[in-house]
Amino acid sequence: MIKKEAKNTVRLRKHARVREKISGEKGCPRLCVFRSNKHIEVQAIDDVKGVTLASASSVALHLENGSNVEAAKLVGEDMAKKLKALKIKEAVFDRGGYLYHGRVAALAEAIRQGGIKF
Repeated sequence: MIKKEAKNTVRLRKHARVREKISGEKGCPRLCVFRSNKHIEVQAIDDVKGVTLASASSVALHLENGSNVEAAKLVGEDMAKKLKALKIKEAVFDRGGYLYHGRVAALAEAIRQGGIKF
């Protein structure tokens, strides 16, 4: 009998593989996404200093339903505003091992529409 790996274990391995290749800095931070069953969040991280520059989440926005595409768009718009306030125009998108689909894609598109390039 072959034991299947848990979904989250597979996602964490994918995320580690991506993290070996990409890194963020102050002028071009890494936008790291975390998606749970109930919420979505994103952080702008300066990997050189190891600090979070800005963050946005469906919890912080007090959204009633943080697990849908509309919530992801609102979180993306909020993140774009915060990055603009920090005078950041470019970022590296780290999807966190998730597929670029649904909520993750909606979040990325909202940040792009807010004027941030990646």
